[in-house]
Amino acid sequence: MAFAVQMAKGIFDLVREDLALVEQEIAAQNSAAIEPVCEISSYLREGGGKRLRPALLLLAAGASGYRGQSAIRLGAVVEMIHSATLIHDDVIDGANTRRGRPSANARWGNHMSVLAGDWLYMQSFEMALRERNFAVLDILIDLTQNMVEGELLQLTRLGRIDLNETEATELAYRKTACLFSGCSRLGAVLGKQPKAVEDALAEYGRNAGLAFQLVDDLLDFTASPEKLGKPVLSDLKEGKVTLPLIFALEAAALPAAVEGNGDGVGHEHSNGDGRRLVAKVLEERDFQSVRPEQITKLVKETGALERSAKLAREYVNRAKASLSELPDTEYRRALLAVPEFILDREN
Repeated sequence: MAFAVQMAKGIFDLVREDLALVEQEIAAQNSAAIEPVCEISSYLREGGGKRLRPALLLLAAGASGYRGQSAIRLGAVVEMIHSATLIHDDVIDGANTRRGRPSANARWGNHMSVLAGDWLYMQSFEMALRERNFAVLDILIDLTQNMVEGELLQLTRLGRIDLNETEATELAYRKTACLFSGCSRLGAVLGKQPKAVEDALAEYGRNAGLAFQLVDDLLDFTASPEKLGKPVLSDLKEGKVTLPLIFALEAAALPAAVEGNGDGVGHEHSNGDGRRLVAKVLEERDFQSVRPEQITKLVKETGALERSAKLAREYVNRAKASLSELPDTEYRRALLAVPEFILDREN
């Protein structure tokens, strides 16, 4: 973890002053809102967060030869869009915690939270309109539609034990990676880069975002609640079957049996056993008949964690390879470090 902290410091130092201006812009927008929205959005901002998305936009803009007010404004825009999605996600999921604190819906209720999220969406687009740039609006509309469609698709797939890798990756793109991709593409647009560079930076963001989501999925099985800022195995309780579990169920279908080691947890000797455990949690939306240790053991002993980590590394390598045509600047070097930071994080 020390490596990730050191790397993050190097990455964020390069855009620290601009990120501070992004924070000021967000604070100014919050203070101009009516009281309920101001209270909720300020609460979210005080809850912290990595500010990875605006940092990505600022770094991509710098690598594309641009620094200025437009990058600050759009950095605030993408962070506000991200905050809106978090509010709506927590309402949909019925989540009670976010970053180790009560979620907005736990404090203010669903109705107030949904409307606050709506305000953040609308205000972010009002800010983006000031750029008078159709390319910027096209990117923001596309990524917002993708995220909403991702939520809708996820709702149709809740509780499905037969979800496959292709479907899970599509969800990961729509819910997470499309915003990363949009951030890096926006940086290229601000730098007036040719289409080939714009597409390369968008591909960089896409793969970095897929790695981010996959690490998130892994942490749901491996992190402590304190580090994660929310209960572990919360995805499965909410009816979501993520890639590590998909890989575990695929591996459990193979003929090799897993022997127990007398630790009292019990091992799954067939895909049927594993599927029954997962199906029961999905049915109950809780760990009543099944213990969390049984699910984590299934994921660990089938090699699903290693397979997921390997795939995350592949996404990281693809992201870095997308930057090959950019000139060697401190901004490009920082962009190369971002996927490594994503891979090494613990929350």
